[in-house]
Amino acid sequence: MPFIANTPAQQRQMLEAIGVESIDDLFADIPPELLCGELDIQPGMTEQEVRRRISTLADKNLTGQTSFLGGGFYDHFIPAAQEALVSRSEFYTAYTPYQPEVSQGTLQAIYEFQSAICRLTDMEVANASLYDGGTAVYEAIMMALRVTRRRQVIVDDSVNPIYRKMVRSYTSNLGIDLIETASSDGLPDRAEIARRLSDDTAAVIVQTPNFFGCIDDVSDIAEMIHARGGLLIVSGYPIAMGLLKPPGQMGADIVVGEGQSLGMPVSFGGPYLGFMATRTKHVRKMPGRVVGRTLDANGREGFVLTLQAREQHIRRENATSKICTNQGLCALTALVYMSLIGKHGLREVARVCADRGDYARQRLLAVPGVTMRFPKRWYFNEFVISLPIAAEKVIRSLFTRGIAAGFPLGRYWPEMNDCLLVAVTEKRTKEDIDFLAHALEVIL
Repeated sequence: MPFIANTPAQQRQMLEAIGVESIDDLFADIPPELLCGELDIQPGMTEQEVRRRISTLADKNLTGQTSFLGGGFYDHFIPAAQEALVSRSEFYTAYTPYQPEVSQGTLQAIYEFQSAICRLTDMEVANASLYDGGTAVYEAIMMALRVTRRRQVIVDDSVNPIYRKMVRSYTSNLGIDLIETASSDGLPDRAEIARRLSDDTAAVIVQTPNFFGCIDDVSDIAEMIHARGGLLIVSGYPIAMGLLKPPGQMGADIVVGEGQSLGMPVSFGGPYLGFMATRTKHVRKMPGRVVGRTLDANGREGFVLTLQAREQHIRRENATSKICTNQGLCALTALVYMSLIGKHGLREVARVCADRGDYARQRLLAVPGVTMRFPKRWYFNEFVISLPIAAEKVIRSLFTRGIAAGFPLGRYWPEMNDCLLVAVTEKRTKEDIDFLAHALEVIL
């Protein structure tokens, strides 16, 4: 049994045993300026007191807002049947399948998820999922470096700025030549990308629809990078793929994205999942786990972990990833969502989002002083408007009216301090949009 010093006498006994006079001596090697001193820890509370305290804190949250927020995370409708299925005890576990002999039910669910992602992206093979959309972009970069044995990566600034910040953090000490190109009028600047391409370019990273909501056919960028022997990485919005040309048909080599819109609530930022799909020829360079379908000795169908990244112990720096894992429950959630609404349902959800986004643009542009930031571009369900005053000020005013109006782009692009990114999903009704337009007109 371990010795636990609960009383002063026991503490003195412990200190004598290790040869020091006081507990402070245990921290003598820490510089004084780094010591936090005595912690102001309040006495314990009863269960009733804890409930009251938590309720008081929860009441400070601003809830019930009509949300027009986007930027990679969207307020989509979630079918009631989904929660009932996903919360079953045989699914509701944090277990990550490392062993190839994991249960057939778990393996089949992952296999079906992979298959759905392949159909959605028009790619050939997908893994069992990753942490989120940002880490999926990073993992795609590392995969491209392994495939090409090069060190330069080009990422356009119309890619989600959160993703780009994560990539800069993850790659800061890896000796990678990370180049960020400035977009032009809402889309990647082809001339700038062509100018920065070299024989050491491993990949070009673009996003469609991008952070500004602009739709782009990046087939020409694919041809550009392929001519130099590199790969094209495309970050995508899965709901949009139900209606728009999928990345696989544009020549993408690796497709990644955030899967939150596939049945997961916004939920204070997570948990979410990242998805990744690629061409079969690159599968051995792809991080994570891949479940395959096979036949046993008796001819019976079965599922098995065909490839897996549980190799860090033996491959060290040559391992495909040090951090990736599959978000099993979130991947299952996405699978259940896609299965419930089906192929035609996903297309219908995407169509409704696009139609209501178009209606919102028309209504907001009718407000005096409101203009489109990128009027020449096509959009899906998200777009940028320019306001006659700072977007932050407008957002604060609309919050008091029960509206989360959108995302102020000035936080990432100072020159767009007057710009607001507005997203519309199938949950936003005509009345919601009219209310937003009316409230905006009153403020302006």
